[in-house]
Amino acid sequence: MKTQQIKFGTDGWRGVVADDFTFANVRRVAQGTAEYMKSRSPDPLAVIGYDCRFASEEFARAVADVLAANGVRSLMFDRPSPTQVASWTVIDRKATGAAVITASHNPYMFNGIKYKTNTGSAASPDVIAELEPRINALEDVPVPDEAKTAGLVSSYDPRPPYYAQIARMVDLPAIRSAGLHIVHECMHGSGYGYIKELLDGGRTAVVELHSDRNPLFGGVNPEPIPPNIDAAIAYMRAGGQDLCILTDGDADRLGIIDETGRFINQLQVFALLMLYLFDVRHLVGPVVKTVNMTSMAEKLGAEFGAQVYEVPVGFKNVAPKMMETDAVLGGEESGGFAIKGHIPERDGILVGLLFADMIVKLGRPLSQILAGLEQRVGPHAYARHDIHLNRETYDRDRKRILSTLESHEPSEVAGVKVDRIRSDDGFKFYLADGSWVLLRASGTEALVRIYAEAADKAAVEARLAALEDIVGLRARC
Repeated sequence: MKTQQIKFGTDGWRGVVADDFTFANVRRVAQGTAEYMKSRSPDPLAVIGYDCRFASEEFARAVADVLAANGVRSLMFDRPSPTQVASWTVIDRKATGAAVITASHNPYMFNGIKYKTNTGSAASPDVIAELEPRINALEDVPVPDEAKTAGLVSSYDPRPPYYAQIARMVDLPAIRSAGLHIVHECMHGSGYGYIKELLDGGRTAVVELHSDRNPLFGGVNPEPIPPNIDAAIAYMRAGGQDLCILTDGDADRLGIIDETGRFINQLQVFALLMLYLFDVRHLVGPVVKTVNMTSMAEKLGAEFGAQVYEVPVGFKNVAPKMMETDAVLGGEESGGFAIKGHIPERDGILVGLLFADMIVKLGRPLSQILAGLEQRVGPHAYARHDIHLNRETYDRDRKRILSTLESHEPSEVAGVKVDRIRSDDGFKFYLADGSWVLLRASGTEALVRIYAEAADKAAVEARLAALEDIVGLRARC
Protein backbone atom coordinates (compact mmCIF):
# COMPACT_ATOMS: atom_id res chain seq x y z
CA MET A 1 0.00 0.00 0.00
CA LYS A 2 1.42 3.39 -1.01
CA THR A 3 2.08 5.74 1.89
CA GLN A 4 0.44 9.13 1.94
CA GLN A 5 2.50 12.18 1.01
CA ILE A 6 2.91 14.57 3.92
CA LYS A 7 2.79 18.26 2.95
CA PHE A 8 3.41 21.22 5.24
CA GLY A 9 1.05 24.19 4.76
CA THR A 10 1.40 27.74 6.03
CA ASP A 11 2.39 26.38 9.46
CA GLY A 12 2.95 22.67 9.76
CA TRP A 13 1.13 19.57 8.57
CA ARG A 14 -2.56 19.06 9.29
CA GLY A 15 -5.01 16.31 8.52
CA VAL A 16 -8.33 14.81 9.49
CA VAL A 17 -8.08 12.56 12.55
CA ALA A 18 -8.46 8.86 11.72
CA ASP A 19 -8.30 9.66 8.00
CA ASP A 20 -4.85 11.02 7.17
CA PHE A 21 -3.87 12.20 10.66
CA THR A 22 -3.12 8.76 12.09
CA PHE A 23 -0.58 7.34 14.52
CA ALA A 24 1.20 5.74 11.56
CA ASN A 25 1.61 9.07 9.78
CA VAL A 26 2.52 10.85 13.01
CA ARG A 27 5.33 8.32 13.54
CA ARG A 28 6.56 9.01 9.98
CA VAL A 29 6.64 12.74 10.68
CA ALA A 30 8.42 12.08 13.98
CA GLN A 31 11.02 9.84 12.31
CA GLY A 32 11.75 12.43 9.62
CA THR A 33 11.96 15.10 12.32
CA ALA A 34 14.40 12.98 14.35
CA GLU A 35 16.63 12.55 11.31
CA TYR A 36 16.50 16.28 10.60
CA MET A 37 17.31 17.17 14.22
CA LYS A 38 20.26 14.78 14.26
CA SER A 39 21.57 16.46 11.11
CA ARG A 40 21.50 19.78 13.00
CA SER A 41 23.07 18.72 16.30
CA PRO A 42 25.25 15.88 17.61
CA ASP A 43 23.10 15.76 20.77
CA PRO A 44 19.67 17.12 19.88
CA LEU A 45 17.08 18.16 22.43
CA ALA A 46 13.43 18.39 21.40
CA VAL A 47 10.51 20.21 23.00
CA ILE A 48 7.13 18.50 22.60
CA GLY A 49 3.88 20.34 23.21
CA TYR A 50 0.23 19.61 22.52
CA ASP A 51 -3.19 21.27 22.59
CA CYS A 52 -6.66 20.27 23.84
CA ARG A 53 -7.78 18.32 20.78
CA PHE A 54 -8.82 14.69 20.80
CA ALA A 55 -5.90 12.45 21.89
CA SER A 56 -3.33 15.22 21.41
CA GLU A 57 -1.27 14.05 24.37
CA GLU A 58 -1.25 10.50 22.98
CA PHE A 59 -0.01 11.75 19.62
CA ALA A 60 2.59 13.82 21.45
CA ARG A 61 3.79 10.75 23.33
CA ALA A 62 4.05 8.86 20.02
CA VAL A 63 6.34 11.61 18.72
CA ALA A 64 8.43 11.52 21.90
CA ASP A 65 8.83 7.75 21.67
CA VAL A 66 9.98 7.84 18.04
CA LEU A 67 12.45 10.62 18.82
CA ALA A 68 13.73 8.63 21.79
CA ALA A 69 14.11 5.51 19.63
CA ASN A 70 16.49 7.63 17.54
CA GLY A 71 18.43 8.78 20.59
CA VAL A 72 16.84 12.23 20.71
CA ARG A 73 16.09 13.58 24.19
CA SER A 74 12.83 15.44 24.66
CA LEU A 75 11.01 17.65 27.14
CA MET A 76 7.34 16.71 26.91
CA PHE A 77 4.91 19.22 28.37
CA ASP A 78 2.88 18.02 31.36
CA ARG A 79 -0.32 19.80 30.24
CA PRO A 80 -1.92 21.25 27.11
CA SER A 81 -0.15 24.55 26.39
CA PRO A 82 -0.06 27.34 23.80
CA THR A 83 2.18 26.69 20.82
CA GLN A 84 4.30 29.77 21.51
CA VAL A 85 5.14 28.39 24.93
CA ALA A 86 6.93 25.56 23.13
CA SER A 87 8.72 28.14 20.98
CA TRP A 88 9.89 30.02 24.07
CA THR A 89 10.96 26.77 25.73
CA VAL A 90 13.20 26.09 22.73
CA ILE A 91 14.94 29.42 23.32
CA ASP A 92 15.05 29.06 27.10
CA ARG A 93 16.41 25.51 27.09
CA LYS A 94 18.58 25.97 23.97
CA ALA A 95 16.77 23.07 22.30
CA THR A 96 17.22 21.95 18.71
CA GLY A 97 13.55 22.40 17.88
CA ALA A 98 9.98 21.71 18.91
CA ALA A 99 7.12 19.55 17.68
CA VAL A 100 3.66 20.70 18.73
CA ILE A 101 0.55 18.58 18.26
CA THR A 102 -2.12 21.04 17.19
CA ALA A 103 -4.35 22.04 14.30
CA SER A 104 -4.48 25.61 15.57
CA HIS A 105 -7.79 27.26 14.61
CA ASN A 106 -8.98 24.49 12.25
CA PRO A 107 -12.26 22.59 12.88
CA TYR A 108 -12.41 19.89 15.54
CA MET A 109 -11.92 16.97 13.16
CA PHE A 110 -8.40 18.14 12.31
CA ASN A 111 -5.14 17.72 14.15
CA GLY A 112 -1.61 18.44 13.07
CA ILE A 113 2.05 18.96 13.87
CA LYS A 114 3.85 22.29 13.91
CA TYR A 115 7.64 22.21 13.80
CA LYS A 116 9.62 25.05 15.41
CA THR A 117 13.29 25.61 14.70
CA ASN A 118 16.09 26.45 17.16
CA THR A 119 15.09 30.12 16.85
CA GLY A 120 11.59 29.30 18.11
CA SER A 121 10.14 30.31 14.74
CA ALA A 122 7.93 28.41 12.33
CA ALA A 123 9.76 26.14 9.92
CA SER A 124 10.87 28.27 6.98
CA PRO A 125 10.46 27.12 3.35
CA ASP A 126 14.12 25.99 3.45
CA VAL A 127 13.53 23.84 6.53
CA ILE A 128 10.35 22.40 5.04
CA ALA A 129 12.30 21.55 1.89
CA GLU A 130 14.52 19.33 4.06
CA LEU A 131 11.80 17.88 6.29
CA GLU A 132 9.25 16.85 3.68
CA PRO A 133 11.55 14.61 1.57
CA ARG A 134 12.84 12.85 4.70
CA ILE A 135 9.28 12.15 5.86
CA ASN A 136 7.91 11.12 2.48
CA ALA A 137 10.79 8.71 1.85
CA LEU A 138 9.56 6.68 4.84
CA GLU A 139 6.98 3.92 4.84
CA ASP A 140 5.94 2.19 8.06
CA VAL A 141 7.76 3.33 11.20
CA PRO A 142 7.48 0.67 13.91
CA VAL A 143 5.97 1.49 17.29
CA PRO A 144 8.90 1.95 19.69
CA ASP A 145 9.15 0.00 22.92
CA GLU A 146 8.27 2.67 25.46
CA ALA A 147 10.06 0.77 28.19
CA LYS A 148 13.32 1.26 26.28
CA THR A 149 12.78 4.92 25.46
CA ALA A 150 11.30 6.30 28.69
CA GLY A 151 14.66 7.50 30.00
CA LEU A 152 14.99 9.99 27.16
CA VAL A 153 11.56 11.58 27.68
CA SER A 154 11.18 14.05 30.56
CA SER A 155 7.94 15.58 31.80
CA TYR A 156 8.20 19.38 31.84
CA ASP A 157 6.12 22.26 33.24
CA PRO A 158 6.79 25.11 30.80
CA ARG A 159 4.94 27.86 32.64
CA PRO A 160 7.51 29.38 35.05
CA PRO A 161 10.15 30.27 32.40
CA TYR A 162 7.46 31.52 30.02
CA TYR A 163 5.86 33.65 32.74
CA ALA A 164 9.28 35.15 33.53
CA GLN A 165 9.71 36.08 29.85
CA ILE A 166 6.26 37.68 29.65
CA ALA A 167 7.13 39.73 32.74
CA ARG A 168 10.14 41.06 30.83
CA MET A 169 7.94 42.04 27.87
CA VAL A 170 4.95 43.58 29.67
CA ASP A 171 4.49 45.86 32.68
CA LEU A 172 2.50 43.26 34.59
CA PRO A 173 2.50 45.14 37.95
CA ALA A 174 0.87 48.17 36.27
CA ILE A 175 -1.85 46.00 34.75
CA ARG A 176 -2.43 44.10 38.00
CA SER A 177 -2.86 47.31 39.98
CA ALA A 178 -5.00 49.11 37.37
CA GLY A 179 -8.29 47.55 38.48
CA LEU A 180 -9.22 46.45 34.95
CA HIS A 181 -11.95 43.93 34.25
CA ILE A 182 -10.56 41.56 31.62
CA VAL A 183 -12.33 38.66 29.93
CA HIS A 184 -10.33 35.83 28.39
CA GLU A 185 -12.32 33.81 25.85
CA CYS A 186 -10.29 30.58 25.77
CA MET A 187 -12.45 28.88 23.09
CA HIS A 188 -11.86 25.51 24.83
CA GLY A 189 -8.22 25.84 23.77
CA SER A 190 -4.84 25.43 25.43
CA GLY A 191 -4.53 29.08 26.53
CA TYR A 192 -6.69 28.52 29.60
CA GLY A 193 -5.14 29.68 32.88
CA TYR A 194 -2.30 31.66 31.36
CA ILE A 195 -3.65 35.23 31.42
CA LYS A 196 -5.44 34.63 34.70
CA GLU A 197 -2.31 33.32 36.41
CA LEU A 198 -0.12 36.10 34.96
CA LEU A 199 -2.43 38.82 36.32
CA ASP A 200 -3.35 37.25 39.67
CA GLY A 201 -2.59 39.12 42.88
CA GLY A 202 -3.81 42.66 42.24
CA ARG A 203 -6.92 44.77 41.69
CA THR A 204 -7.39 43.62 38.10
CA ALA A 205 -9.84 40.74 37.68
CA VAL A 206 -9.79 38.14 34.91
CA VAL A 207 -12.85 36.09 33.96
CA GLU A 208 -12.35 33.06 31.70
CA LEU A 209 -14.97 31.86 29.23
CA HIS A 210 -14.99 28.31 27.81
CA SER A 211 -11.86 27.34 29.73
CA ASP A 212 -12.83 23.67 29.98
CA ARG A 213 -11.37 21.06 27.68
CA ASN A 214 -13.81 20.19 24.91
CA PRO A 215 -12.33 18.53 21.80
CA LEU A 216 -15.48 19.51 19.85
CA PHE A 217 -14.91 23.18 20.79
CA GLY A 218 -18.55 23.63 21.71
CA GLY A 219 -19.61 23.16 18.11
CA VAL A 220 -17.70 26.17 16.71
CA ASN A 221 -14.31 26.48 15.05
CA PRO A 222 -11.71 27.70 17.56
CA GLU A 223 -10.88 30.71 15.39
CA PRO A 224 -11.38 34.05 17.23
CA ILE A 225 -13.60 35.79 14.68
CA PRO A 226 -17.38 36.21 14.34
CA PRO A 227 -19.62 34.22 14.48
CA ASN A 228 -17.44 31.88 16.56
CA ILE A 229 -17.20 34.51 19.31
CA ASP A 230 -20.85 35.56 19.62
CA ALA A 231 -20.98 34.45 23.26
CA ALA A 232 -18.01 36.66 24.15
CA ILE A 233 -19.48 39.63 22.27
CA ALA A 234 -22.76 39.22 24.20
CA TYR A 235 -20.81 39.04 27.48
CA MET A 236 -18.99 42.28 26.68
CA ARG A 237 -22.17 44.07 25.55
CA ALA A 238 -23.67 43.39 28.97
CA GLY A 239 -21.18 45.97 30.27
CA GLY A 240 -18.78 46.24 33.17
CA GLN A 241 -15.72 44.94 31.32
CA ASP A 242 -12.72 46.76 29.85
CA LEU A 243 -11.24 44.26 27.42
CA CYS A 244 -11.86 40.81 25.99
CA ILE A 245 -8.88 38.78 24.78
CA LEU A 246 -9.85 35.88 22.53
CA THR A 247 -7.33 33.12 21.84
CA ASP A 248 -7.64 30.34 19.28
CA GLY A 249 -7.26 26.58 19.76
CA ASP A 250 -3.53 26.75 20.51
CA ALA A 251 -3.54 30.39 21.72
CA ASP A 252 -0.92 31.71 19.33
CA ARG A 253 -3.54 33.80 17.48
CA LEU A 254 -5.91 36.25 19.08
CA GLY A 255 -8.89 38.50 18.63
CA ILE A 256 -9.88 41.60 20.60
CA ILE A 257 -13.28 42.95 21.71
CA ASP A 258 -13.50 46.45 23.21
CA GLU A 259 -15.50 47.55 26.25
CA THR A 260 -18.61 48.25 24.13
CA GLY A 261 -18.74 44.73 22.70
CA ARG A 262 -17.29 45.74 19.33
CA PHE A 263 -15.04 43.19 17.68
CA ILE A 264 -11.81 44.85 16.57
CA ASN A 265 -10.75 43.01 13.45
CA GLN A 266 -7.22 41.71 13.03
CA LEU A 267 -6.24 44.44 10.58
CA GLN A 268 -7.19 47.06 13.14
CA VAL A 269 -5.32 45.09 15.81
CA PHE A 270 -2.14 45.25 13.71
CA ALA A 271 -2.49 49.01 13.21
CA LEU A 272 -3.18 49.57 16.92
CA LEU A 273 -0.09 47.54 17.79
CA MET A 274 1.99 49.72 15.45
CA LEU A 275 0.71 52.86 17.18
CA TYR A 276 1.36 51.39 20.63
CA LEU A 277 4.86 50.16 19.85
CA PHE A 278 5.93 53.40 18.18
CA ASP A 279 4.03 55.98 20.29
CA VAL A 280 4.02 54.34 23.74
CA ARG A 281 6.97 51.95 23.73
CA HIS A 282 9.08 54.17 21.44
CA LEU A 283 10.43 51.24 19.47
CA VAL A 284 12.17 51.94 16.17
CA GLY A 285 12.37 49.68 13.13
CA PRO A 286 10.48 48.10 10.26
CA VAL A 287 7.33 46.02 10.37
CA VAL A 288 6.46 42.87 8.44
CA LYS A 289 2.96 42.00 7.29
CA THR A 290 1.44 39.31 5.12
CA VAL A 291 -0.13 39.98 1.74
CA ASN A 292 -3.63 39.79 3.26
CA MET A 293 -2.88 42.41 5.91
CA THR A 294 -3.93 46.06 6.14
CA SER A 295 -2.84 49.05 4.05
CA MET A 296 -3.04 51.08 7.27
CA ALA A 297 0.48 49.78 7.90
CA GLU A 298 1.87 51.77 4.99
CA LYS A 299 0.14 54.95 6.17
CA LEU A 300 1.50 54.55 9.69
CA GLY A 301 4.89 53.49 8.34
CA ALA A 302 5.10 56.74 6.38
CA GLU A 303 4.16 58.72 9.50
CA PHE A 304 6.78 57.03 11.69
CA GLY A 305 9.46 56.56 9.01
CA ALA A 306 9.20 52.77 9.29
CA GLN A 307 9.79 50.42 6.36
CA VAL A 308 6.87 48.04 5.72
CA TYR A 309 7.61 44.63 4.19
CA GLU A 310 4.81 42.56 2.63
CA VAL A 311 5.38 38.80 2.42
CA PRO A 312 3.29 35.72 1.48
CA VAL A 313 0.86 34.35 4.07
CA GLY A 314 2.24 32.27 6.93
CA PHE A 315 4.68 32.88 9.74
CA LYS A 316 7.12 30.69 7.87
CA ASN A 317 7.48 33.80 5.69
CA VAL A 318 6.99 36.48 8.37
CA ALA A 319 9.58 35.12 10.82
CA PRO A 320 12.59 35.03 8.45
CA LYS A 321 11.87 38.58 7.30
CA MET A 322 11.53 39.76 10.90
CA MET A 323 14.89 38.24 11.79
CA GLU A 324 16.53 39.56 8.61
CA THR A 325 15.34 43.15 9.17
CA ASP A 326 15.23 43.25 13.00
CA ALA A 327 11.56 44.16 12.70
CA VAL A 328 9.55 45.67 15.55
CA LEU A 329 6.34 43.84 14.64
CA GLY A 330 5.19 41.02 12.41
CA GLY A 331 1.59 40.12 11.70
CA GLU A 332 -0.89 38.20 9.60
CA GLU A 333 -4.61 38.56 8.89
CA SER A 334 -5.53 35.42 10.80
CA GLY A 335 -4.67 37.08 14.10
CA GLY A 336 -1.02 36.12 14.57
CA PHE A 337 1.37 38.83 15.80
CA ALA A 338 5.01 38.75 16.89
CA ILE A 339 6.84 41.41 18.88
CA LYS A 340 10.54 42.36 18.87
CA GLY A 341 12.44 41.12 21.93
CA HIS A 342 10.34 37.98 22.32
CA ILE A 343 10.25 35.19 19.73
CA PRO A 344 9.83 35.55 15.95
CA GLU A 345 6.51 33.79 16.30
CA ARG A 346 2.85 34.51 17.09
CA ASP A 347 1.87 34.92 20.73
CA GLY A 348 -1.78 35.58 21.53
CA ILE A 349 -1.15 35.66 25.28
CA LEU A 350 1.56 38.34 25.03
CA VAL A 351 -0.34 40.50 22.54
CA GLY A 352 -3.53 40.32 24.60
CA LEU A 353 -1.59 41.60 27.61
CA LEU A 354 -0.07 44.37 25.48
CA PHE A 355 -3.60 45.56 24.75
CA ALA A 356 -4.26 45.69 28.48
CA ASP A 357 -1.06 47.70 28.87
CA MET A 358 -2.15 49.98 26.01
CA ILE A 359 -5.35 50.83 27.91
CA VAL A 360 -3.42 51.46 31.13
CA LYS A 361 -0.64 53.55 29.59
CA LEU A 362 -2.93 55.70 27.41
CA GLY A 363 -5.53 56.07 30.15
CA ARG A 364 -8.42 55.71 27.71
CA PRO A 365 -10.90 52.94 26.91
CA LEU A 366 -10.11 50.87 23.85
CA SER A 367 -13.01 52.26 21.82
CA GLN A 368 -11.50 55.75 22.12
CA ILE A 369 -8.03 54.48 21.20
CA LEU A 370 -9.50 52.91 18.06
CA ALA A 371 -11.32 56.15 17.21
CA GLY A 372 -7.98 57.96 17.46
CA LEU A 373 -6.44 55.48 15.02
CA GLU A 374 -9.25 56.07 12.52
CA GLN A 375 -8.72 59.83 12.77
CA ARG A 376 -5.06 59.33 11.82
CA VAL A 377 -5.40 56.88 8.93
CA GLY A 378 -8.99 57.37 7.76
CA PRO A 379 -11.81 54.81 7.67
CA HIS A 380 -10.90 51.23 6.74
CA ALA A 381 -13.43 48.42 6.45
CA TYR A 382 -12.50 44.79 5.90
CA ALA A 383 -14.12 41.40 5.30
CA ARG A 384 -13.16 37.87 4.30
CA HIS A 385 -15.30 35.27 2.56
CA ASP A 386 -14.44 31.62 3.20
CA ILE A 387 -15.74 29.43 0.38
CA HIS A 388 -15.60 25.74 1.28
CA LEU A 389 -15.10 23.28 -1.57
CA ASN A 390 -15.35 19.51 -1.93
CA ARG A 391 -12.27 17.96 -0.34
CA GLU A 392 -12.14 15.17 -2.92
CA THR A 393 -12.00 17.56 -5.88
CA TYR A 394 -10.20 20.43 -4.18
CA ASP A 395 -6.90 20.12 -6.04
CA ARG A 396 -8.66 20.27 -9.40
CA ASP A 397 -10.97 23.11 -8.34
CA ARG A 398 -8.11 25.13 -6.91
CA LYS A 399 -6.10 24.86 -10.14
CA ARG A 400 -9.13 25.93 -12.20
CA ILE A 401 -9.77 28.98 -10.05
CA LEU A 402 -6.15 30.15 -10.06
CA SER A 403 -5.72 29.53 -13.79
CA THR A 404 -8.89 31.56 -14.45
CA LEU A 405 -7.39 34.57 -12.71
CA GLU A 406 -4.04 34.06 -14.41
CA SER A 407 -5.54 33.96 -17.91
CA HIS A 408 -8.27 36.58 -17.32
CA GLU A 409 -6.61 39.20 -15.15
CA PRO A 410 -9.17 41.99 -14.72
CA SER A 411 -8.26 45.59 -15.53
CA GLU A 412 -10.80 46.76 -12.98
CA VAL A 413 -12.63 45.33 -9.97
CA ALA A 414 -16.03 46.69 -8.92
CA GLY A 415 -15.53 49.56 -11.35
CA VAL A 416 -12.18 50.63 -9.87
CA LYS A 417 -8.99 50.48 -11.96
CA VAL A 418 -6.40 47.84 -11.06
CA ASP A 419 -3.05 49.56 -10.47
CA ARG A 420 -0.96 46.41 -10.02
CA ILE A 421 -1.23 42.69 -9.32
CA ARG A 422 0.75 40.43 -7.01
CA SER A 423 0.55 36.72 -7.83
CA ASP A 424 3.14 34.90 -5.70
CA ASP A 425 0.53 33.92 -3.07
CA GLY A 426 -2.85 33.81 -4.77
CA PHE A 427 -3.82 36.95 -6.66
CA LYS A 428 -3.91 40.36 -5.01
CA PHE A 429 -5.34 43.31 -6.92
CA TYR A 430 -4.22 46.75 -5.71
CA LEU A 431 -6.82 49.27 -6.82
CA ALA A 432 -6.47 52.92 -7.80
CA ASP A 433 -8.42 54.21 -4.78
CA GLY A 434 -6.04 52.52 -2.30
CA SER A 435 -8.30 49.54 -1.66
CA TRP A 436 -7.38 45.94 -2.46
CA VAL A 437 -8.90 42.49 -2.96
CA LEU A 438 -7.13 39.12 -2.72
CA LEU A 439 -7.99 35.51 -3.57
CA ARG A 440 -6.01 32.67 -2.01
CA ALA A 441 -6.48 28.91 -1.95
CA SER A 442 -5.81 27.39 1.48
CA GLY A 443 -2.90 25.01 1.87
CA THR A 444 -4.44 23.19 4.85
CA GLU A 445 -8.20 23.06 4.16
CA ALA A 446 -10.44 22.62 1.12
CA LEU A 447 -11.40 26.25 0.88
CA VAL A 448 -10.78 29.44 -1.05
CA ARG A 449 -10.52 32.70 0.86
CA ILE A 450 -11.28 36.09 -0.65
CA TYR A 451 -10.26 39.20 1.29
CA ALA A 452 -10.88 42.91 0.71
CA GLU A 453 -10.14 46.20 2.43
CA ALA A 454 -11.75 49.49 1.39
CA ALA A 455 -13.15 52.71 2.84
CA ASP A 456 -16.52 51.27 3.89
CA LYS A 457 -18.44 48.01 4.20
CA ALA A 458 -20.38 48.44 0.95
CA ALA A 459 -17.16 48.96 -1.02
CA VAL A 460 -15.63 45.87 0.58
CA GLU A 461 -18.60 43.69 -0.32
CA ALA A 462 -18.62 45.02 -3.89
CA ARG A 463 -14.98 44.00 -4.34
CA LEU A 464 -15.53 40.55 -2.84
CA ALA A 465 -18.58 39.94 -5.05
CA ALA A 466 -16.78 41.14 -8.19
CA LEU A 467 -13.87 38.74 -7.69
CA GLU A 468 -16.21 35.86 -6.86
CA ASP A 469 -18.08 36.52 -10.10
CA ILE A 470 -14.85 36.45 -12.12
CA VAL A 471 -13.93 32.95 -10.89
CA GLY A 472 -17.51 31.62 -10.67
CA LEU A 473 -17.65 30.97 -6.95
CA ARG A 474 -20.59 33.01 -5.71
CA ALA A 475 -23.08 30.19 -6.21
CA ARG A 476 -21.05 28.00 -3.81
CA CYS A 477 -20.83 30.47 -0.91
